[in-house]
Amino acid sequence: MPDIFGQVHLGYVVIETEKFGDWRRFGRDAIGMHCDDALPDVLRFRLDAQRCRFLLQRGPAEDVSALGWQVDDHGSFDEILARLTGHGVPLVEGGAEAAALRGVERFVRFPGHNGLAQEIFTCAHTDDAPTAMATGGGFVTGAAGLGHVAIVSKQPERLHDYYRTLFDARLSDFINDTIGGLKFKIRFLRVNERHHSVAIAAVNRLPINPIRTRVQHLNIQVADLDDLTESYRRVTELGFGMALDVGQHTNDRELSYYAVSPSGFEWEVGWNPLVVDEDVWQPSTHEGISIWGHTPAPRSIPELIDQLKTSARSLTRDEATVAV
Repeated sequence: MPDIFGQVHLGYVVIETEKFGDWRRFGRDAIGMHCDDALPDVLRFRLDAQRCRFLLQRGPAEDVSALGWQVDDHGSFDEILARLTGHGVPLVEGGAEAAALRGVERFVRFPGHNGLAQEIFTCAHTDDAPTAMATGGGFVTGAAGLGHVAIVSKQPERLHDYYRTLFDARLSDFINDTIGGLKFKIRFLRVNERHHSVAIAAVNRLPINPIRTRVQHLNIQVADLDDLTESYRRVTELGFGMALDVGQHTNDRELSYYAVSPSGFEWEVGWNPLVVDEDVWQPSTHEGISIWGHTPAPRSIPELIDQLKTSARSLTRDEATVAV
């Protein structure tokens, strides 16, 4: 079986929301992405020449609904389809209208864990027209993809196996940390040169998930440090919440902050993470997510109660998994 590591990149993210006005202010005015809102009930953000990096569609979920993975060549694309078919995973060919919204020629959709659909595509449409982005150096995409996602799971081994089976994902490292009074073990998976495209967090020895949304946070990367600091200033001045203040991670050494998106999941803006050297990299375990900083914002009593309720409900809620 051919190894397709390095041939897959996080290409776009689909979000369901009713808060288009807030998202326009957050994505365009605060974070600094290019905004395309010419279509009814659709909002799109760009980070680069690709027509769509974030597709927002109207709906009540206030959550990420799908991850779109770009595959470098048709051979790797067919290999992923063969793996899915071999494990009995149902496939749905995306329609022409849905493909156009995503800025791709065609895509195939299939189920992922906990209702987070996965989509793969090979050819993305680009647009050479100037973008209106509030960044001097732009965003880092290319071979590393648009960034990463972090997911909380009650069954982290199964989720790890899922991405390893589909994309030949490799383990970068682990982090142990106490977050919000709960002890977490976080594993970091890479599918290309980016230190991780997927982070999987699990509460130690407790079958709970304290996070309401399918994705705990999304990450994008700016090319210049000034763009990080300027976007931080805009986020705070425009009144959006800050989940974690500026800090530096222990494992990939990325400098970043975490804002609270209008839909409630966190949005990390980072700068200068290390690039994995496959010839020398060895997985390790780090104690704590940060070398310095990343101070959490104070949480209100109602917020803590909501988290306790979410954790309690997750004890009896089945985390839909896909056998691979």
